[in-house]
Amino acid sequence: MQELQFDDDLRACAELVQRADPDRFQAAMATPLAARLKLFVIYAFNAEMSRAPWASQESMIAEMRVQWWRDVGAEIAEGTTPRRHFVATPLGQILHPNLARDIDAMAEARRWDIYRDPFADLDGLIKYLSDTAGNLMWMSAAALGQGDEGRIRSFGLAHGVASWLRALPELERQNRVPMVDGTLEGVQELAQIGLDALQKSRSGSAAVDKEARYALLAGWQTGPILRQALAQPERVAQGVLGMSEFRKRLRLMWCTSTGRW
Repeated sequence: MQELQFDDDLRACAELVQRADPDRFQAAMATPLAARLKLFVIYAFNAEMSRAPWASQESMIAEMRVQWWRDVGAEIAEGTTPRRHFVATPLGQILHPNLARDIDAMAEARRWDIYRDPFADLDGLIKYLSDTAGNLMWMSAAALGQGDEGRIRSFGLAHGVASWLRALPELERQNRVPMVDGTLEGVQELAQIGLDALQKSRSGSAAVDKEARYALLAGWQTGPILRQALAQPERVAQGVLGMSEFRKRLRLMWCTSTGRW
């Protein structure tokens, strides 16, 4: 894999992440420069992939945008240079072909965002979060260092659940049906699934090396958010799930200094 230089592409990736994903931007800024540049690229890819289904009300156009990223993933997975693009170009420089294969599952999951169909069951929602947030966490960590894939993916799922719960009010405003069971009990059930995945990821944490842990900083709010959702599920519908800016900063500092998640 090539060593990245902070060129115009990297600058554009960093600016995109800062605008579209400020929490991940903060987490990346807390890492050493070499890790930060790779994370900017991967998080910029995620931002582009995430917004592709929302770029047009025409489902065919949205499908084409998602397919574009699926094709980029296939090019990298085949070991060829991907098409010229300010995100795809550096992504092809840092992503191992084996990791690029996960882009296909991420793209397939994002097709749910194009339409307004509810998930068939809770397993369908968990698969969506695993294929998006779980794959992203594994891709980020494996691009930086070494770690147990199962534990890292579990943390990605936990982070995905926490982010999903925070996004519920906006998804509902978009006339989506983001929950299989939208009751307070349903919220608590999902939060508990996230907490179980978080606990699984923490067992044997020594299996994740220092470099890979830089990617796990992206989920620095996961535990507090999931515990809050379990204890006060009404905060989800109210759109007030989460920590104050002061507590967020303290939590990120603690995770950065301890290497824990």
